Formats: sequence, C-alpha cells, structure tokens
Amino acid sequence: MPKPPPPETVTITIDGRQVPALKGEMIIAAAERAGVYIPRFCYHPRMKPVGMCRMCLVELEGPRGPALTPACFVAVADGQKMSTTSPGVKKAQDGVLEFLLVNHPLDCPVCDKGGECPLQDQTLAYGPGETRMVEEKRHWEKPINLSELVLLDRERCIQCARCTRFAADVAGDAQIDFQSRGDKVEVATFPNRPFTSYFSGNTVQICPVGALTAAPYRFRARPWDIEQVESTCTSCSVGCRVAVQSSSNMLTRYLGLDSEPVNHSWLCDKGRFDFEAVNSVERIAHPLVRKNGELVEASWGEALDAAAKGLGEAQDLHGAGSVAVLGGARLANEDAYAWAKLAKGVLGTDNVDCQLGDGLPAEAVLGLPRATIDDACYADAVILLGPDLKEELPILYLRLREAVVDHGLKVVELTPRLTGFTPYATVTLPHLAGESGAVMSALVGDAAPADMVGGVPAEYVVRAREVLAGADDIVVVLGRQSLADGADHIVAAAAAIHEADGAVRFLPALRRANVMGALDMGLAPGLLPGSVTLEDGGEWYTAAWGSVPAERGLDAVGICREAASGKVQALVLLGADPLADLPDRELARRALAGAGFVVAVDSFLTASVEQADVVLPAAMYSERPGTTTNLEGRVTRLGQKIVPPGVAWPDWMIAVELAVALGADLGVETIEELFDEIVLLAPSHAGLTRAVLDARDHRDGLVVPRAPEMPGSSPPASGDTGETALQDETAGVRPLDPMSTPGVAAAEAHAVPVTAVAMDERVADRAGADEAGEAGEGGSSTPVEWVAPAVRRPAVLSGLRAPATHPPKPDGYSLRLVSARMLYDGGTLVAHSPHLAGLASSASLRVHPTELARLGLSSGASVRVICARTTTTMVVEVDRCVPTGAAFLPWNGAGATAVAGDLIDAASPVTDIRLETLS
Repeated sequence: MPKPPPPETVTITIDGRQVPALKGEMIIAAAERAGVYIPRFCYHPRMKPVGMCRMCLVELEGPRGPALTPACFVAVADGQKMSTTSPGVKKAQDGVLEFLLVNHPLDCPVCDKGGECPLQDQTLAYGPGETRMVEEKRHWEKPINLSELVLLDRERCIQCARCTRFAADVAGDAQIDFQSRGDKVEVATFPNRPFTSYFSGNTVQICPVGALTAAPYRFRARPWDIEQVESTCTSCSVGCRVAVQSSSNMLTRYLGLDSEPVNHSWLCDKGRFDFEAVNSVERIAHPLVRKNGELVEASWGEALDAAAKGLGEAQDLHGAGSVAVLGGARLANEDAYAWAKLAKGVLGTDNVDCQLGDGLPAEAVLGLPRATIDDACYADAVILLGPDLKEELPILYLRLREAVVDHGLKVVELTPRLTGFTPYATVTLPHLAGESGAVMSALVGDAAPADMVGGVPAEYVVRAREVLAGADDIVVVLGRQSLADGADHIVAAAAAIHEADGAVRFLPALRRANVMGALDMGLAPGLLPGSVTLEDGGEWYTAAWGSVPAERGLDAVGICREAASGKVQALVLLGADPLADLPDRELARRALAGAGFVVAVDSFLTASVEQADVVLPAAMYSERPGTTTNLEGRVTRLGQKIVPPGVAWPDWMIAVELAVALGADLGVETIEELFDEIVLLAPSHAGLTRAVLDARDHRDGLVVPRAPEMPGSSPPASGDTGETALQDETAGVRPLDPMSTPGVAAAEAHAVPVTAVAMDERVADRAGADEAGEAGEGGSSTPVEWVAPAVRRPAVLSGLRAPATHPPKPDGYSLRLVSARMLYDGGTLVAHSPHLAGLASSASLRVHPTELARLGLSSGASVRVICARTTTTMVVEVDRCVPTGAAFLPWNGAGATAVAGDLIDAASPVTDIRLETLS
C-alpha cells in the first residue's frame, strides 16, 4: 500500500479572495491554510468530520444562491465561492453560541479551561455580546469520576462528541458515549465498564470546554502561570512530541504536539501523567556514600573521589575487564556518548550494556534495514513479531490500528498469546513461547508446512503465506515477545525473513525510552558510537579517544554472571535496577552481592541503588536538554523546563567530572560540544549538525543515518532519499491553542540534502575556523587535534547472523511461561506517580480456562507454581487470551516485586512451570 501522492490543487474563493486548496480537503482546513480562521467546536483534523456543532457555518454559493453550509463537512471543489463574514453567517454564529450558553455555567474563574477555552474565546470574538436568557441554569453534581484520571463536569459539556468519537474511532475503546435526551444529554460510561482506556487523557486535551479535566492537573495552575517548552516524551521508545509545562519549578502538565511522522498529537496516559514522578519528594537530591554500612549524604567532591577510587582500584588490581556498566537507555544521546567514552576510552572496558537482558542483541537492532513508522503504516503488509504494542508502545499501536482500520493494512501477527492488536490482525499465529523462529521459517519457506509448526496449525500458516504472497513491501515490527524466554528465537526469525527477502525492512519494538540512541552511542558490547563495531571502528576511535578496548565485552547477563562469580569487581548502574529489570532476579541478587564495588547514577533509591557504595543523583526528563533517538532512528530535541532538585547533575556532567577524578579528561565542557563531537565522529550522525536539527523544518526530528552516500552507511528508509521532508506551516500549530490541534501535512516538499564530508576535510575546516578565532556552530568548537585524518571512517553496522535455536519440546504436564510488561506496572515512574500507581496490573498468574478445569480450580484460587528455579504460591486467574499449554505472568505486577524474575533462569531458552493444587 504505497503512500498516496500529494492531492491535486484547486482554486476556491473565500471572502472575495482566490486561494489554492487541496482537492478533497474540507473547506475549514483550506480556509485555515489561507489565513482565514473559521470557528469550530466538533471539528478535529485528526478525526472524521461529523458536522454536529454548526459553529463553522459559511455561506456557500450554489445554483440556488448562497446557503449556510458546515465548513467541516463539505469538501472543496474547483471554483467554489463562499463567505465567512456575511450577515447570515454572523447571525448563525450568534445563535449557536447563545444556545450553547443557555445552560453553560459561567464559572470561568474556577474552570481549569479558563484562559485557554475556545468557547470563551469564540463567544468574545463571534458571539452576540449579550444574552436574552435570564432563567436559572441547571446544576449537577460535579465532578463525576469517569476514571481515576479523567473527571467530568456535566453541565459544561456542549455535546461536540469529540471525546466519544476519539474513544471509539481513534483509540478503539468505545467506553464512553452519550446517554439521555434533550437538555439532559450527558457523557457517561457503560454499566460495569469503566473508562479504562490507555488514551483517556487525549479526551481532556481535545475537549473544547472544561467538561473533561485531568485529575493530576485540576486546580493546579492557570495558563498565564505556565511556561512551556517543546520536548520529546521518554516514557517509551516511540518518541512522541510533547509540550512540557511548568509553574514554580514544578511540572504541571504534558500536552501532545502534532508530529505527522510520529504521534499525530496523541499521547498514552502513562506518557501524559508520569510527570508526577519528576515532582516526587522521594527524588535523590544529594550524593550518597556508604559509611559504616549506611548511605549518608556527601559532597560531590567526596562522592566522585569515592567512586573514582573504587573504579580505579578494580581496574588496577584486576584489569579493565573487572569493571562493567549496566543501563543507560534512559539517558539522552549526549549522556550516553559521554558514558561510552568514559567506559571504553578511559576505563578501558567493553563490559557495557544499556539493555538488561530484556531486549534484543545490538547487532539485530542496528544491523537490519530500518523502517520508519510511516513505512510500516503504508506497507503492503506488516509482520508483527514483538510485544503487545498496546501495552508497551501504545502510540505505535494507534498508528498501526489506524492503518488497518482506515487504509486496509494487512497484518500477520506471530505471538505466544493474544494481544491488544489481535482483533486488527489479518491472521494471528499463536505459537509456543520460544518457537517464533520455527514459525517464521515455515512462513517464508519454499513449501507450505503439512503439519503443526511450533504449536501453530498448518492451515493458519498457509493463510498467512497467502496474505504475504501478494505483498511487495513488507515491514517487520521486531521486538521481545516474552521475558521468560531468550532472544535467540526472535533473532532467528528476523534472520529467516531477511534471508528470504532482502527487501524486508524492520521497525525495532524495544520499550526503553532511548535504547536506540544508547545503542547507537556505543552502550553495548562490541560497539562504538555511530553504530560501528569494535573491530571496524577501533582504529578510528583510538585516534580520537586515545584508546578503546581490545576485545568484545559482556552483555548484561554475562556481566551479572561474572559479577556473581567475583570476576567483575566494580559495577556502574546507569539508571538501572537489575533486581527489577533483569529477567533472572536470582542472578541479579548474586551479581549485586558479588560485585566488590557498586556506583549507582540514578534519581530514586530503587532496590538495586540501595545496595550501592556510591550514589550519584542524576537529573530527570525535562531537567536537562539534549537529544534522543526513537525506535525508527529519529533524532529529536529534549527540552529543559525545570532545574533538578538539590544538587543533582545531568548524566553527561557526572561522566565528565568522574573522568577528571580518575585523572582523565573527556575534552568537553558543554552539552553542545558533546553533540558536535558526536557529529564529528559518529558515522550515523554525519551531517546532523545543530543548525540542521534546530531548523524550523526539522522540528519533528530527522532519521539517521541521513547521508546515504557516506561509505558504509545503510540506505535511507523508503520515502527518504537523503532529503528532508518539510512540513507545511499549517500542518502543525505549535502554540497550545486547544482548538488548533495540528492537522495533516498537505503536501510533501523537500529540502537540499546534507552532503557527507570526509573526516579529514571536516577536521581541516574546523581547524581553520579555530585558527581564525571563530567558534564552531552554536558558539562552541570541538577539539580536533586528536583526530588522525589518515584513519578510515568506519562503516555503519549492517547484516545479521542467525543463531542456532533448539528450544525444548513441552511435555504433557508443564505450561510454557510468557511474561511481558504492561503499561502500568510496578516500575519507578508509575510507582512514584500517585495517579498512576493504583492502576498497576496485578501479579496474578493467568491461564486458559481449560488449564484450570484440568486442576479442578476456579479463577482466584491459589496454586503452587513449580519450576526449575523455585517453588512458590500464586493466585491464578482465567484469561482466554492465553493459549492452552501456556501461562502468562505480568512483569513487575502490582502486589509483588518482579515475581516473574524469580521463576526465570537466564541460562534457559524457555521457562516451563507446573501447577499443583494446594493440599
């Protein structure tokens, strides 16, 4: 399904002025592009028009003369003539507003929408100026809790149906609707069906009055008290564009910005409301050093000296391989680069991993041909080989759902359990956990299977093959399906389809916020910044940094194993909590106990941080600037809006000062210099200067690598030939006008591509600028004297080798365990956000009714769970989304800490459990 070409242009006449318009678009959109604002309430450019409120009436010339017509419901046509200011239009607008205000309360001084209310603004701009109504207005109980996050003031509602349409048409969660008749119409939930949508906060943002308000924001601030900055959400790896608002150095609200290639103005509720964690009083505000067995406050100097002493002693006594770094996916790109340079260039260790055994190998993520979100939405077919998108990557779920519902996208889903996307998949292949490699091989093989494959009936595979047979453009959404089994079978599946069809592209579906940027910046074993391997880029970075590790290091599981055995003597945790994040919790316990020295760089005292010898407080989201890279490789800006609590520092600054304490120098003093050094050295970022990224046309970021002519770089994604798509100015309204939600870009324009320049030329140019006394771009220069012009620029990583996978066959008594993350869990952000903490999923074991019937139990009963690692007792519940022969356990569920991690052995490719009744 190729992306539709730009529509034809027609000419229309608005208020006597001829203007161009796009064929097929609504009059209201064409008028706004021409600079004519037509008032509206029900219209939203990201939803289908319904023409309900009649506020957008215009006089349209017809064969019988002018007639009042809703501008949001009629498409433009060549030669159309209309008036938006005629006496008839003015009278209609007066009548609509007067009618709306018959019962609307005049409580603007206490309404959360006061000061940014379209009803308020349009009454002043288009209303009659006075009312004929003197009767008492109706009064209803207020507010009504639609959910824990959304509150309803019924008397303010103007029945525009924006909220109900969004819930049904965009989110697919038709949990609210109108009830009653006449003047008693109100928004309500269905009996015994609460408003539990993961996207409920969007209804608050698009409500044109104060009828729907957000519980975390209600009565907290006023528009004139608020300052804001544009940024990128870091709650997951989708990278939604947001406006971060604050008052008195406290975050007050996140609002979605319209990004055509990413989030279409929508946010999930976790991404919208987890700002409460940033405001938490439980934040680490000062460095901590362990003395006499307890963590006590210390100065930065004392803490850095203690950290440097512990790391230095391990390095001196046991070698660089005795030092390891875990985590880093929550960092900005500049932070990740600084820590990669510190670990690999100063400490000399390649034992670095930003993932904690819960993702995919870096080579699989970076080495496969990359697709964008738009590529997936406009592909002929998508193979969904990853987690439950609705739980882990909610806005990607919305984008793909829209592609299925509105554009007919075909999706083949390979999954060990039914997910939130299963109702929209063309074919679903529910397979045994650990068997996705075998199923994919059967799916893309030369001959259709005759027997069951990996637990999937042959006829299902044949049907999926038929769906893919007519698809020339296939995108694979690739991620970790379950934390209870290894990643090898996922990599094997990716390699199988990549080998069968070299044109297939992959969209990584890893949850951690900046995991793509951290991998790209070298926070993975065997990699250096710019998505280059240690072997290929070693000479390049040795010339730049002075030294790099000689051999490939360990991944997270390997690091923990070596720490448990005492071979890793010093461990650095970069925003990592292995006790909660590593799938094998027992291994994490032994690793933290076995490591002789632990440094934690974090914002909260997690279970793992509490065991550290030195704790260095780090700034969180919105407290430091920088850049981040989303799952499609799109680099966008992070905006700083508030300052960190106490004396917390940005992560890059901690790395720089720790290097000084170790007797080294990272050679940078500002975050701008860090970014310049990344551009100078990292092949994946060649040409992405600050001026390019900060250009108005690139406010939605740029996908890297973006210079296809650079030696060794991977080819650009479909639809991106190295050129940068410009967005029409009217496609996105960045100021937070609640009624001016940005619309869809009208047409694609292109800017001049950035040309890659050879390293020695860049060095010579920068050196010449320095000699002339000129600073580099943005007022700072990057050191260049340590770069050797003769060194070959390394190639960006490409290709993938398939691992051998041999999962054990299930027996007749065991259930194959599946464990995956839920949107609301017991993680740090949710746990420290009061309005989200109560929404966390329970830690109960979920099985198919057949399995409970076999044991003679009912839902809610307690059972004994036996596995190779341990025996424990759990509550079991019925879940028809779990196939027979399997059991599902939410990761980090509420009521228990990492229960699934107690059952999983990282050394085993799968986890089998047995259930027994309690005697």
